[in-house]
Amino acid sequence: MSISYPRQSARTRRFTLGEPRAFQIAPDESRVVFLRTRAGDDPVTCLWTLDTATGEERCVADPATLDVPGEEDLPAEERARRERAREQAGGIVGYATDQAMEQAVFTLAGRLYVADLNTALVRELPAQTPVFDPRPDPAGKRIAYVSGRTLRLIEMDGTDDRALVQPESDQISYGLAEFVAAEEMGRLRGHWWSPDGGTLLVARVDETPVHRWHIADPANPERPPAEIAYPAAGTPNALVSLVLLKVDGRRVGIGWDRGMFPYFVTAGWDRHGLLIVVQPRDQRSQRVLSVDPSNGETSLVHTEHDPVWTDIVPGLPARTNAGDLIWTSEDPDTDTRRLTVAGKPVTPGGLQVRSVLGADGESILFTASEEPTEVHLYSYEAGEVTRLTEGQGVFGGLRSGGVTVVTGARLDRPGTETEVRTPSAVHPVASFAETPVITPRVELLRCGDREIRTAVVLPTGWEPGQGRLPVLMDPYGGPHAQRVLAVHRMYCEPQWLADQGFAVVIADGRGTPGRGPAWDRAVRGDFVGPVLEDQITALVEAARRHPDALDLDRVGIRGWSFGGWLSALAVLQRPDVFHVGIAGAPVTDWHLYDTHYTERYLGHPDEEPESYAANSLTGMAGELKRPLMIIHGLADDNVVAAHTLRLSSALLAAGRPHTVLPLSGVTHMTPQEVVAENLLHIQVDYLKSALSG
Repeated sequence: MSISYPRQSARTRRFTLGEPRAFQIAPDESRVVFLRTRAGDDPVTCLWTLDTATGEERCVADPATLDVPGEEDLPAEERARRERAREQAGGIVGYATDQAMEQAVFTLAGRLYVADLNTALVRELPAQTPVFDPRPDPAGKRIAYVSGRTLRLIEMDGTDDRALVQPESDQISYGLAEFVAAEEMGRLRGHWWSPDGGTLLVARVDETPVHRWHIADPANPERPPAEIAYPAAGTPNALVSLVLLKVDGRRVGIGWDRGMFPYFVTAGWDRHGLLIVVQPRDQRSQRVLSVDPSNGETSLVHTEHDPVWTDIVPGLPARTNAGDLIWTSEDPDTDTRRLTVAGKPVTPGGLQVRSVLGADGESILFTASEEPTEVHLYSYEAGEVTRLTEGQGVFGGLRSGGVTVVTGARLDRPGTETEVRTPSAVHPVASFAETPVITPRVELLRCGDREIRTAVVLPTGWEPGQGRLPVLMDPYGGPHAQRVLAVHRMYCEPQWLADQGFAVVIADGRGTPGRGPAWDRAVRGDFVGPVLEDQITALVEAARRHPDALDLDRVGIRGWSFGGWLSALAVLQRPDVFHVGIAGAPVTDWHLYDTHYTERYLGHPDEEPESYAANSLTGMAGELKRPLMIIHGLADDNVVAAHTLRLSSALLAAGRPHTVLPLSGVTHMTPQEVVAENLLHIQVDYLKSALSG
């Protein structure tokens, strides 16, 4: 029996189930550890190892074989972490190992487990539940974990479970990442072991000043609303400090100017010592500080400043074997983010560094782009930059000694390919992901003077002369995410949409990643002008290239999150171009979005109120002349449903008809199979109806 693409995509979590991920390499290079589900429609993740000598794979821990309850009662902290990480699978979705990589610890249903990676023996430890973010010390003697906002320790044999510190109030936590760190900074953790295993660096988060929001479930009025500490733009953030906790209970506070630099970005602890990175609220600088573990005093290692904002680059800070700081700098002459070692740029202009994946000796592994639709794997060593991947695609990996793991998703074939490269052999890592029942037919363009990267997807089998098609713009269009990448999977859903009778156009305009600092910063203070202009430029150029295909008298636009804001903006501001819009989880009033993201682009609302007024949709409600559907998950704690309700109220007050589709129990993600499938059909029906004339 054949399966429809919407059902297959929903069932496979957009084809991510069955793909290997979360790789780690043992220091002795004997094994690689990773996560993977057993099938492309199986959402339960297992822990696996690969023998680097033979390529043999072994399942070390399978939740199905353990006496584990379901995930209906996951700890609130784990649910929040999965939402921040956009984690769509279940089972063992994260793990940590000792330094030798002989033992791995993980949680299932809030309980603590340890797996022996040599024997595949899995034990449950009697830790205090619910357990969150367990991490063994480097020697594998004990495990630190968080339970009930408290950082605790338990010996690896299951004895001596104890609290290492007690929160001073129910608003204070030890060992957790606050909301903006997890959602916007990419920091999902709040505690780090020292290399000798005698000390933990711990984030102390005080949410007392943060405003409280309440997210109700209207479909189940008997349930009390969930209370969240949400730092909306212009309101107080959580107070974050750092402490060094010795395993014997001694405590040392870490000092820096938290009044000037309230954001704790990340930490790195290696054999050279402890580094932390801090940032002011306006994000125009970052400081790398070294910490003296004996007294908590800090000293300045590096300062970065930018008049607009400074970027948080994944994988930094790092250091070479010699102790030189690995960082990035932004070269205004070539508009390039370049890799630096000891303050000196080591990558050429035009190669945009995306992330640092690790330093092994004097070799640095990183990802970067010459062409923004592609991300390749590079190494820097002995003054030379070497590209390790070829072909059109997006690649990543890691390295330890002579073993390199390379992952890649390509444009010309489905799925993700992973191989383990050793000096003597190359071992592929099996992927169990399903192959899409649809084959994308995509053309990548460079549109307009700015060469906006644009994808055009036409119906399968369509040929010139068969009649022009209504156009569907399908953007994200904003910071932190690209839609136009040389990856097969990116165009499966657009191809299905095209096959429903549309010409689909996707464009990455100013503000999207991969094009350099000036491109990123072009949206500072003004999302509306550059973002909307670039979408229209791409649309017009795509129609010029395909005059027989694209009917500019019938143009729809849909998007989610920032793309939802953009879709509503398009029909509000340019009804002459866009004839119908579908806005999913849109940010309609930027006062309601979080501090770190919003203030980065629009400034503090008390200082730049005009930016908030100009970029929020509620004030534009009276201008609506086109059909608009707004979709929102009522359980969304990122872009809360108040955004949609306020826009809907403003539209109603202005006498503007519109459609609102509330999704009960749905968060900012839509992993529920039936919801994800039916949402596609509902959107297509709405678009066809609106564009039928």
